[in-house]
Amino acid sequence: MRNLPPLHALRVFEVAAQTDSYADAAAELGVTHGAVSRQMAVLETWLGQKLFVKDGRRMVATPAARLFAAEIGLSFDRLVVAAEACGQPGARRIVRVSAPTSFAMRWLIPRLGRFHAGHPDTEVVVTTVSTLFEELRGGVDVTIRRGPGRDRLLPQHRVVPVLDDVDTLIMSPTLFARQPVLKPSDIQGHTLFATETRPGDWRDWLEAAGVHHLAGLPRQRFDHFFVTRQAIEDGLGIGIGPLPMLEMDVANGRLMTPLADIRVVRTGYVAIVGRESDEGGSVNRFVEWLVGERPTTILAQVQPSSL
Repeated sequence: MRNLPPLHALRVFEVAAQTDSYADAAAELGVTHGAVSRQMAVLETWLGQKLFVKDGRRMVATPAARLFAAEIGLSFDRLVVAAEACGQPGARRIVRVSAPTSFAMRWLIPRLGRFHAGHPDTEVVVTTVSTLFEELRGGVDVTIRRGPGRDRLLPQHRVVPVLDDVDTLIMSPTLFARQPVLKPSDIQGHTLFATETRPGDWRDWLEAAGVHHLAGLPRQRFDHFFVTRQAIEDGLGIGIGPLPMLEMDVANGRLMTPLADIRVVRTGYVAIVGRESDEGGSVNRFVEWLVGERPTTILAQVQPSSL
């Protein structure tokens, strides 16, 4: 008989170590703060050492505990692979995906019908986060975030590029008809919208457009891009938006790119999966599909002359 540690306590511990918060772990697991605390006490007693130390009002994992949590995560990944291999033939697989809200709404979800058509045995469940820099959490199979090189920071994970990101000026066709932007200096007199989660968007575009002297123009700032995009679509102002994530809005005429040749290359989006994920299974099939959906060129833009 193996002298195994308490398995339920290990599952709770993995989430608590990832979140550095008993309260966040309790919320993610759907239990009480006290239940998490009790499970951690059980595991610490079994191991004979402390796994968490108090830091202000939070319980923070020790360096040894973080290493232990990484190994546990790999073991759980192997369990998932083994369970899928022994699962019922033809059983429906679930792939849980975490993605930034705008990426999910404007790019991923509109394409999921194609994935399901080709993989009827797999269901994709999407949860969204409002910041690109939120730490990885447990409970998902694929995490989509912006930024290459994350594999250096996440040695237990595999990082796969899935979408390039290029910024350009966007506005509504209705506003263009009233007050066209035919050259960079025409942005004067427009309301400029900016987004906290996409810092430097206007600064970099103005530099690329050769009108950095207009950097002092007043701007209205929103916390998330999906709010900014909606205000622009409503014709309330102009902004900087990412392509090809907005190709659907450009194609159906909700938005246009009046100066599409002026572009700023941004850090693209990547899919992050555990290195021990199901090779050849549903998770990797989904990631391969994401890569296949990646456009080889940025879409042809709607030019002002076509309106």
